[in-house]
Amino acid sequence: MGFSKEFMWGAASAATQVEGAYNEDGKGLSIWDALSEGHVAHDEDCHTACDHYHRFKEDVALMKKLGLKAYRFSVSWPRVMPREGEINEKGLEFYSNLVDELLSAGIEPLCTLYHWDLPMWEHEKGGWHFDGISDDFAEYTSAVVDALSDRVRYWMPFNEATSFVGAGYLLGFHAPFESAEPDSEEWDSRLAELSRNVLLANGKASSVIRNRAVLKPEIGIATDGDLFTPESDSCEEICAARKKTFSEEAGVRKIHWWLDPVMKGTVHPLLETVLKEGDMDVINQPFDYIGWNCYLTNDYNDGADGRMLRKWQGMPRTNMEWPVTADALYWGVRFINERYDVPVIISENGMANVDFLMDDGCVHDPQRIQYMKWYLRGLKKAAEEGYPVLGYMAWSIMDNFEWALGYDKRFGLVYVDYNTQKRIPKDSALWYAEVIKANGENI
Repeated sequence: MGFSKEFMWGAASAATQVEGAYNEDGKGLSIWDALSEGHVAHDEDCHTACDHYHRFKEDVALMKKLGLKAYRFSVSWPRVMPREGEINEKGLEFYSNLVDELLSAGIEPLCTLYHWDLPMWEHEKGGWHFDGISDDFAEYTSAVVDALSDRVRYWMPFNEATSFVGAGYLLGFHAPFESAEPDSEEWDSRLAELSRNVLLANGKASSVIRNRAVLKPEIGIATDGDLFTPESDSCEEICAARKKTFSEEAGVRKIHWWLDPVMKGTVHPLLETVLKEGDMDVINQPFDYIGWNCYLTNDYNDGADGRMLRKWQGMPRTNMEWPVTADALYWGVRFINERYDVPVIISENGMANVDFLMDDGCVHDPQRIQYMKWYLRGLKKAAEEGYPVLGYMAWSIMDNFEWALGYDKRFGLVYVDYNTQKRIPKDSALWYAEVIKANGENI
């Protein structure tokens, strides 16, 4: 048996990457609106992006035409709370209208509360360094839950703490563009402090959702992290890959750095140094499912010495130069489910391709189709072996603002002409529509 009849075939996006309308209808500035000058390729910005704020009905109609069963979107914190303690009803109205449009199209909404767009007023208080941020996040969560939970069942408080902490506060190539020296005392202390605040915010948001939601909520996270896979199916190789994936050293990109405190109530000794009495009571609230954002395994990345960890000369790579590793979804689902014993949703998977409009008026992207075939076969194998998989969200529904890389990297199933905002479904979108119709039996 492969995918269940209830399997959620979908796609995903993030507010900053698609919405635009950065200063309309009362929205406040985010750190990506205000701080990205000089940090984004070609001096581009997210101020207009895909203009989804004004075109969401057109976009949902496209989703319906493709047969999507689910759509994962994120809410912009500064659109809902433009200033401290202030709720912007026009901002909430946008998301309420989006949810209504999705439901009328037969599409399940999956709501992410934080996909990296920290309000500037929160940043000025210290951002994720600020001890009180978890209370502010809980207040924001309350406003969104009160507005949407009569129609939204699936919630993800956070998207990739690995990235917004790691890239934003340690490595410095994402907003707010702060950095620390790797393997230094400052790095470790900053990682511990930031992680505590994120985990507390997740715990408080989860409590808010469970206590205030109208529909019985399903709460998870969209997370990524380093994944290592076996070179063969031998028990020794599988155990070695699992041990490397869940290794004991501290690390912002360790899956279990973020998930063990929530799911198991256990923390790394480095994180334990900053925890206060009562923190774990807030943090240890196990998820109902885990969202896994997976694009690759890390076996073929360059190591600290510049050499590939596992050698494969000339291996296929995407336009992000990420290795194409077809077994990533299989091993990710397997390792995560074996460790945490909850269902998995693939909350992101896809590839950046060199896509452009051809003379025939179409966008042909055979590499993306092949990529998705390979990865979905691995996911289907996991489902056939009995690992509980709830859904698959292609990243992304449309080309969009790829953070510091601007608009060059096209991940979308739908091509966006940024000069005209015209949407053109790529060949991969049409192929994916057929996969959905067949419930994955044709991959």
